Amino acid sequence: MFSLFRKALTALFVVSLIAGCGRSDDVFRIGVMAGPEADLMRKAVEVAESRSNGEFKFEVIEFSDYISPNIALNDGSIDMNAFQHEPYLNQMINDRGLSLVKVGTTFVYPIGGYSNEVESLAQLKDGDVISIPNDPTNEARALMILHKAGIIELDDVNNLVATPSNIIVNPLNLRFVELEAAQLPRSLEDVTVAFINSTYSVPSGLIPTRDALVVEGADSPYVNLMVTRMDNQSDPRVDLVVAGYQSDTVKELAEELFKGGAIASW
Repeated sequence: MFSLFRKALTALFVVSLIAGCGRSDDVFRIGVMAGPEADLMRKAVEVAESRSNGEFKFEVIEFSDYISPNIALNDGSIDMNAFQHEPYLNQMINDRGLSLVKVGTTFVYPIGGYSNEVESLAQLKDGDVISIPNDPTNEARALMILHKAGIIELDDVNNLVATPSNIIVNPLNLRFVELEAAQLPRSLEDVTVAFINSTYSVPSGLIPTRDALVVEGADSPYVNLMVTRMDNQSDPRVDLVVAGYQSDTVKELAEELFKGGAIASW
């Protein structure tokens, strides 16, 4: 936990330095999650720079939490981000009054249930412990999977920000532990099932199509977005990054990195 906290502070420190420099260098900065998603954006930037014949400069800024990239984008420390799906973006806009807008889509990173103890959800027993993401909407994604599998019942399956408090039927008396997404792979040692987004499962050696007990399908509404500020959406560099990302070059790298754990939206 300390390591994750330190990484978040480092990301915020970098953003503070950027903001303090007054952004006079005219570099277009894009915020992403640290790890393979950052590798995809770096490849997209390579494509964008090539297509612009070197006219523009881009920089990929890595974050390790789901809050800072939107705050940094809204205050101008970065110019674009690519890490979140629309339900989460809308929640952040509503909660914090952010002036952000989606400008393109990337991949669905399906969330799946993994276990070292059981081979199917049917083997769950009374009192088992389930770890789920603690961030808005991703938590609901995990609960919706359990609802659709008939393990629990939610009061409203269309509630995109459901939490364990919305469970109305829990016949196995399952206990839910809410953790930051990056901690979920490590939680497998202590829980019966952990619901992990492929952003974190694949780097941990867990392949959704091979290892998950249950996983979201390609029809998931949780496709990730590229986002910028309302006053920045006409910047030509936005379109360059979107086009660079939605290229065969990036799609091929995603298949290599995520091994089926990233479903292209274009």
